Amino acid sequence: MRRAKKPRQPEPPAPPQHEEAFHSPFRALKEQLRAVSSPPPPEAPPRAPATVHPAPATPSSPTPPPDVQARRERAAFLAEMTGVTPLPKDRRGFVDKPRGAVPRAVDPNGDLAAMEALQDLVEGRGTFTIQYTDEYMEGVAPGIDRRLTKRLHHGDYAAQAHCDLHGCTVEDAKGVVEQFLTQAYATGQRCVLIIHGRGRNSKDNRPVLKEQVQFWLSHGRLSRMVLAFATAPTTNGGAGAVYVLLRRAPHLQRKW
Repeated sequence: MRRAKKPRQPEPPAPPQHEEAFHSPFRALKEQLRAVSSPPPPEAPPRAPATVHPAPATPSSPTPPPDVQARRERAAFLAEMTGVTPLPKDRRGFVDKPRGAVPRAVDPNGDLAAMEALQDLVEGRGTFTIQYTDEYMEGVAPGIDRRLTKRLHHGDYAAQAHCDLHGCTVEDAKGVVEQFLTQAYATGQRCVLIIHGRGRNSKDNRPVLKEQVQFWLSHGRLSRMVLAFATAPTTNGGAGAVYVLLRRAPHLQRKW
């Protein structure tokens, strides 16, 4: 007997194929409108700036009054000078050469010399009688016997003090001579010696210091202390030195 054939089952239909969608340019418009209309998310609150607290001001010490400050400075100076003793004076009357700055430079032909000459004229002071050569010079104040210069030149008066101008410039020498004669005059010394040199080391062998010493002794303030001056004898310097005879200071004159 033949077996009955099973009926063939029909094949499942193929899934329907989706048709290609139509072109929809406004498909995403709804989502875009929703995003625009929705409120924005809240922003984070701004961070507050850090507060900087200034450092407390240090109170400054008050400035002391001028008199108190001056006393403090004087006390400090005296403390630094403790144990310092001044140098003893030279009893021989010597004056050393200046080692530092000279008080001021003096031009014999400048304004100072002119003012001193004018003052002498106003006060009625006459000019010195001068004799000057390369080897000899002398000068005598008005009213003084010229024979006094001869005695100076012969060494009849002993020099009580002397100063040496070797190595000095004209400006330095002026300060030395002024200091030397002023001190001698104030202490009552009458005859002194100034060593000015012969000028052999100067330009053209010109005795510049000798010329200036002659001018200083016969003009201005120094001339009021001088009675006479003359070149020293050969034994005491000859043409390189000059004896100076000083007036007696008023405070040292005898009182009858």
